[in-house]
Parts: sequence; C-alpha cells; structure tokens
Amino acid sequence: MDEVFRALADPSRRALLDALHARGGQSLRELGEGLDMTRQAVAKHLGVLEAAGLVVTTWQGREKHHHLNAAPINDVADRWIRRYDRARAQTLADLKQALEETEMSDDFVYVTYIRTTPEKLWEALTEPSFIARYFDGGGPRSDWQVGSKVLWSMWAGDGPHDWDQHVLEADPPRRLSYSWHNYQPEMQEMFGWSDERLAELQQEKRSKVTFDIEPAGQAVKLTVTHDDFVPDSEMRKGIAQGWPAILSNLKSVLETGEVLVTE
Repeated sequence: MDEVFRALADPSRRALLDALHARGGQSLRELGEGLDMTRQAVAKHLGVLEAAGLVVTTWQGREKHHHLNAAPINDVADRWIRRYDRARAQTLADLKQALEETEMSDDFVYVTYIRTTPEKLWEALTEPSFIARYFDGGGPRSDWQVGSKVLWSMWAGDGPHDWDQHVLEADPPRRLSYSWHNYQPEMQEMFGWSDERLAELQQEKRSKVTFDIEPAGQAVKLTVTHDDFVPDSEMRKGIAQGWPAILSNLKSVLETGEVLVTE
C-alpha cells in the first residue's frame, strides 16, 4: 500500500495514469508525445507505477504497451479506507471512481495479488461449487479440457446455458483461457435493448478471457486479460464493470473464506 501512495504523490505519474485512463495500451513513445515528457522521464515514472501495480504491460510484437490497473485502488478502498469516514477520503474515492470507468482501452487487463497457492487459485477458477461462491451463484462450468464446451449461468438457479463458449487453453495451475459468450436474450431484457439493437450487437465478434497465474512469494499474481473486442464494444463496457467486483470477491473468498460485502 505504501508503494501505491508514493506512486500517486507525483503529479507527473498521475498525468500518466490519466493518459492511460483516457486511452489504454499506449507505448512509451505515445505517452511521451502526449504528455510532452522525455522518454527517459516517462520510463522512470512508469517503472514506479508498475512497481506499485498501477500499470501493467503487454507486448504486441516488439512493442510494449501499457495499461492502467485499478486493482490496487480497489484494495485501498475495500480493505482500508472503509474503516474511516468516507467524507475524509473523498479525493481517493474520486480517483477510484475515475480508474474504474469504462473508457480505458479495447483490452481489459486486471492484476491482483492473492494470499493463496497456484493450485488453490486454479481450483477457484474451475470448480463449480467454488465459482458459485464469488460469481453470485452462477459463472462458468466445464471439464476444462482444450476444445470442451464452457456452459454459463448468470446467477443461482439460471441455466446452465450453452452459448457456444469453448476452452482455448488449459495449463494447470498456470494458464486458463476460454471464449466469451455473445449477446443473449437474457441480456436484452436486463439492459432494455430492442430486437433490432440485439441483432446488431450479435454481429460483434466474440472476445476471450485469459487467466495467468504466477507464484509471487507468499502470494499468487493473477493477471486477467479480456480482449479481442471491437471498438466501442458494449461487451467491453459491461465486463469492465463486472470483472473488478467478481475478482475482488474471488480474492476475499480465498483469503478470508467470506464474500466481500460492499454495502
């Protein structure tokens, strides 16, 4: 937590976070040009932000792309700030809200550290009874063999639905990837879409979600990458709201045995 506060104390680093919030996936060159900083200054500040977990990177060919990661801000708000008067923490609350807004980038990247083992985290991602604890009673189910179907429930008592999802990669306990569902009639009712709007949305290509698990001392680093969205995707906007809550619940269940209470 100290690293997060130190990283946020510098106005240049806050400017970099603002730039990545406006458009994620920028290269070192793009960030330098957009903020009128030298490459050396940008690289130095990005190193501090990466060390604090506020920025994560992906590679596209030989080019390194940077993404804002809201997980450390979630941890501050959920595990510490809530003990105090919210009014006294309004500045951080506003920052948390800004970091969780959906206009970031086409790819959604979320990194969190969980006090557990890779094997236990793999179980939490693949066992239906475990998944239901942090997925509001629903979530995916499969035998998790490459090519197998992934069935989906929206909540307890719903489904499971065969929405043509499949396991893309399964390397326990290191990496799991599966294709995401398209827009369904259940979502049409939830969001109030017309038949015409639903038909339009169903033309979008499918996205995919990948979970990378790495040992990190006494904890495990979990990187969730949800990508392959079309520009301005409604699905991208939806998962950017959904994944932080789901992953916070996953972390809480693994570390405390209890679902995170946000009210």
